[in-house]
Amino acid sequence: MLKRIPALALIALASTPTLPQETAMSGIIPYDTHVETLSNGLKVILIPMADSQLVAYWSIVRTGSRDEVEPGRSGFAHFFEHMMFRGTEKYPADAYYEALTTLGADGNAFTTDDLTAYYLSIAADDLGSIVDLESDRFQHLSYADSAFRTEAGAVYGEYRKNRTNPLYTLYEAMTGAAFEVHPYGHMVIGYEADIAAMPELYEYSRSFFAHYYRPDNTILFIAGDVDPTSAMTLIEEHYGGWEAGYVPPVMPTEPAQQAERRVDVSFQGRTLPYLWVAYKFDSFDPADPIRVAAELLVELAFGSTSEIYRQLVLEEQVVEFLQAEASANRDPTLLNIYARVKDPERVEDVLAAIDATIASFQAALPDGPRLTALKSRLKYEFLMGLETPESVARQLARYIAISGGLEDVETLYRTYDAITANDIRRAAQLYLKPERRTIAVLRQQE
Repeated sequence: MLKRIPALALIALASTPTLPQETAMSGIIPYDTHVETLSNGLKVILIPMADSQLVAYWSIVRTGSRDEVEPGRSGFAHFFEHMMFRGTEKYPADAYYEALTTLGADGNAFTTDDLTAYYLSIAADDLGSIVDLESDRFQHLSYADSAFRTEAGAVYGEYRKNRTNPLYTLYEAMTGAAFEVHPYGHMVIGYEADIAAMPELYEYSRSFFAHYYRPDNTILFIAGDVDPTSAMTLIEEHYGGWEAGYVPPVMPTEPAQQAERRVDVSFQGRTLPYLWVAYKFDSFDPADPIRVAAELLVELAFGSTSEIYRQLVLEEQVVEFLQAEASANRDPTLLNIYARVKDPERVEDVLAAIDATIASFQAALPDGPRLTALKSRLKYEFLMGLETPESVARQLARYIAISGGLEDVETLYRTYDAITANDIRRAAQLYLKPERRTIAVLRQQE
């Protein structure tokens, strides 16, 4: 199947004309970008790439596990990713798959904390057929209680399989310890008890679809060999009758962390120890130089050209890998540093090395040429990821889901260019404080 490892008032606006918002980006994105919003709130972003003969067709629902604020209802965003392939009255599941096979379309879907995305790679000539198929299932999804129960059982099996992965088990423990009230505290697939209870929640599943799968909570992103005018005619025809009515959930505010937290995880299986250090981090804001500087900081401090990487991975070979990332999320999130340690007796030594690295960046300015080279590499890697329609969509989809458009991508790379060595030090001083962090260690159960 095309999937992988997620009664409200209706606002009728069909008689209102389409609101054109066509723009041409002039910055880091090397293509003209056409943006329009239908009268029902469906935002459409088109990036024409002439002569590619291919099209990447992405339906981005701005709902993920973040939106699961109701007790006992975690995991439904991911679960609905599965249900969206169950078909409609017009195109039952078998007919849907047969149509994709006939067209030679390649498709899939994924769910994260902030979004659910459905994507297809197609020949440009087949755009009309795909608009017909996708608009139908987003408006007229239909499934019986028996199909719902079957898929719920499959999701529970997926959860149990995930638990055999030590890194998954560690991350589940980490998020649960780091977040007390925010939904980022549970995994995308949900809490086990909630997954086990899903088969009895058929009616709730229908209300979930009615709530979140609305045009004013969805962005249609199409990149490739498309003509904006003819594409918008197709989209208006097939999506224009989709009724708006999205109401954002009331998001709980995570209280400020006041002291370091630590969690030890025992894993029932063979594994080397894992060390995960996570610091509370601000939500995505591409105009905030200190927050953006933290994204560069983690690469300078812990990337493959860093001193600690040379020491622990290459020379002493104490750890199998060392990675760090400053997450980009709609709400305050985590800045993560994690490693798999070869010697169970050296976990605390690795933590001490991480602390020493942090202290050095808090005390002194980073090397200027390294910072300049990093900025250049980030820009180069971004541009190299925009060569095909599919790579353009994959590169930009998360930014679109988080911010609602592409303007923040331009802002982010302008801010990268302006980051100074002093900004890097200030980011280390602001975010990498012991009271802001949670430390999780996973070890093999004896």
